[in-house]
Amino acid sequence: MGDVQGHAEGDENMSEIMGLKAKLGLDVFKHDKEPHIKIKPGMEKDPRLKRAILVCPAGLYEENQDGEVELTIDGCLECGTCRIACGTEVLEWYYPAGGAGVQFRFG
Repeated sequence: MGDVQGHAEGDENMSEIMGLKAKLGLDVFKHDKEPHIKIKPGMEKDPRLKRAILVCPAGLYEENQDGEVELTIDGCLECGTCRIACGTEVLEWYYPAGGAGVQFRFG
């Protein structure tokens, strides 16, 4: 009966059913010896870092009670959005060594 948003009834699209967090939860993140992204020392309160809070698709940046931006590297998609948004003056960013970093598990 129902053709909903271009799909026949019973023909659900997995992308529409699963939310972003669920999709990201399928990915695997393997740690490298050193984090591939670091906030440069003394730059934790730099206003440019607040851009990463807004643009990081994995939501890895947050501001703490002291107004410092903190980074949790687990789950990084290695897209480079934070590097572009914030600049290399406040972030050290490079791809992880082979075998480390994100391994995509969905689509």
